Amino acid sequence: MEQQEQQIALLRERVIRLEGGGDDVGPAKSSMGNSSVDDFSIKNAGANLERLINRWAADTVRTPPATLNVLRDAALSDIFGNAPDGADAATPPGVVQALLRHAMSESISEGIINCLIVTNSSEANVQLTRIHEHLFARDPTVACVWRRQTYTAAVESCTPEMSLTIMADTIPTLTRLLSINGPDGGKTPPPTCTQILDNAYAFSRMLHGSKSTSGGTTDAFYRAFVPELGSVLHPRQIELIKRCLMSERGETDRVGACVFPGLVKVSRPTGAGPSAEDVQTVVRRAQVMCQCALGHQQAQYQPQGGPPPPIDNNEAYMY
Repeated sequence: MEQQEQQIALLRERVIRLEGGGDDVGPAKSSMGNSSVDDFSIKNAGANLERLINRWAADTVRTPPATLNVLRDAALSDIFGNAPDGADAATPPGVVQALLRHAMSESISEGIINCLIVTNSSEANVQLTRIHEHLFARDPTVACVWRRQTYTAAVESCTPEMSLTIMADTIPTLTRLLSINGPDGGKTPPPTCTQILDNAYAFSRMLHGSKSTSGGTTDAFYRAFVPELGSVLHPRQIELIKRCLMSERGETDRVGACVFPGLVKVSRPTGAGPSAEDVQTVVRRAQVMCQCALGHQQAQYQPQGGPPPPIDNNEAYMY
């Protein structure tokens, strides 16, 4: 045990030397595993990905593969994990578009950003994610070095086959509805979906494959979060993209749809033991539309109970 602690201490010192002790404050470079990522880079890349998702959702509603009600039910089935009670009333296109954006946000959060996508095997990626979680709980510096080194050998892009697997795992109902016939006769995601997931993968590589911005003294990693549909609005976690009249009147409103996930930086206090709790800092709030902005029919999607929000209000925030 003592020898292991000595090795970890030496590794910490080497990381600090290799990363310049935090002295390099220039703009982020593009070489994977050797660049640092700043909040501006995150905001920029996130905005580009958000535009792709919005364009895809708008195009899908404009030329839907089925009726808008069928598209709505498919999105709700993937969001809640079960088939909703179908409503007979016609659903406005804006509501369906928002639900599609919410479903895609969950897909890229759980399928790409919160899972280390290193190989084209989903099983191997799950195992690598678990290894990283175990390493981070024991020593964040070791986990940081291991993660960056692992990403130097990661696949270069998210292929259509990988995209289909990720979508089938995270939004299976929509995947069956949206998939088209590929050149080999099998099913494949539409090119727009493949483009979204490939850009999400590049965003994830930028987050997970970059070095610590604090010279190895405070190592962290990023996780995405999507506020639950129908949950109470938490201003520190969400940013409304449309005006909320209910909130302005002092009334309680709820999440109508999350159109782009939020991002937290997970770190551990310096010198903390394995039993210490992680510190989560919001670096990008989730982009949300409230229920009143989408119309009163959204109230029927409000969950009964459900898990608490992903971030404790007592934790650190930055936005």
